[in-house]
This record gives sequence, structure tokens and C-alpha cells, in this order.
Amino acid sequence: MPLPESRKYLWDALHAIELVLQFTESKRFEDYQLDIFLRSAVERQLEIMGEALGQMARRDPDTALRIPDLPSIIAFRNVLAHGYDVVDANLVWVIVEGQLIDLRATLQRLLDES
Repeated sequence: MPLPESRKYLWDALHAIELVLQFTESKRFEDYQLDIFLRSAVERQLEIMGEALGQMARRDPDTALRIPDLPSIIAFRNVLAHGYDVVDANLVWVIVEGQLIDLRATLQRLLDES
């Protein structure tokens, strides 16, 4: 069971995922590439998600171990925050389409336990 203080970070990350999924509903990769507002919104929410999970991991390593690929999530957050000039749009879209649904389910399950 996550520590009580982990709930805020898990909720923040889950909320960021929900926003990304809302922003990208009915969108295609081409839409993402062409729309600077969409790209900015998606990348910002992924950054928030990674930061929240990084903060949670520092405070609750046992819960962090239950989140698949957490080191990669945090590393990608660092790219978004510090390597803005090397963000790979293809990778962002792969994350949006292929990984957020499973991560959302994991975070929801952890929140439901606490």
C-alpha cells in the first residue's frame, strides 16, 4: 500500500495522464506534429507526470517499485524539461498511444489501495 503522502503525487500523475488522453482524443500523429499548442500541452503534462512520479519515488521507494518502467518515465521527464531541443515527436506519440493507458491503470490501482 502506498504511503499516505504518495497519494498526492499519484493523483497528480494520474490527472496529467487524463489530460493528455483528453487532449489527444481523436487526434493523429500528424495533428500532433502540426499543432504547437497540442504539442506544448501534451509535453507539459508528461513533464508533470514524470515530476510527480519522481517525487513520489524519492519518498516511497516501495510503491515506486510497483510502477513499470519508472526510471524511463523520470528520464523522459528530464528530457522534456531540460532537452527541449531533442524531444522526439515520434517517441512522444508512442508514449501517448501505447503506454499511458496501462500506466493510468497502474496508478489508479495504487490509489485504490490507499
